[in-house]
Amino acid sequence: MKRLTKDYLILALVVAVIVSLDQWTKWLVRTNIPFTGAWLPAGMEWLMPYARIVHWYNSGAAFGMFQQGGGVFAVLAVIVVIAIIYYFPRVEEDDWPLRLAMGMQLAGALGNLIDRLMLGGKVTDFISVMTFPVFNVADSSITLGVVVLILGVWWKEHHEKKAEAQAESQADSQPVEDQVSESRE
Repeated sequence: MKRLTKDYLILALVVAVIVSLDQWTKWLVRTNIPFTGAWLPAGMEWLMPYARIVHWYNSGAAFGMFQQGGGVFAVLAVIVVIAIIYYFPRVEEDDWPLRLAMGMQLAGALGNLIDRLMLGGKVTDFISVMTFPVFNVADSSITLGVVVLILGVWWKEHHEKKAEAQAESQADSQPVEDQVSESRE
């Protein structure tokens, strides 16, 4: 029971930080920039063609895909939230990349779900870079969570292969008479 409480506290901390940042930045955009308007700090207007803060709504998935699917994505977000909350304590304690990735994906799903519920199926997007679709902190959290997950799987497989190679090399370097006596036992 103590491990379960600790697991959920860690997850709650990661999620709280990311969701708070997501909702705060969206609130700043909604209250300070008119819809479809753009903003850059004074003296940085030269960045406008490359990067800017805009006020935009998205009724689709991350990065503007599948527009008009707000209701479907709200249901999918609830399923993702439930699945992550269920599976999180079942992940090995030392598999921190997977735990971090799950926390980031949970936070991203919750951040956008809050918007969908409060804004009638829409999500506030505001980060605009070049011609890339406009996105927000929640979208970034989901995407970075996937990157952390992929790197974590690669890292784990790399270390497992390295351990296997070391075990094989130790077995190969063992004297022949030791190998024979071990096989008789």
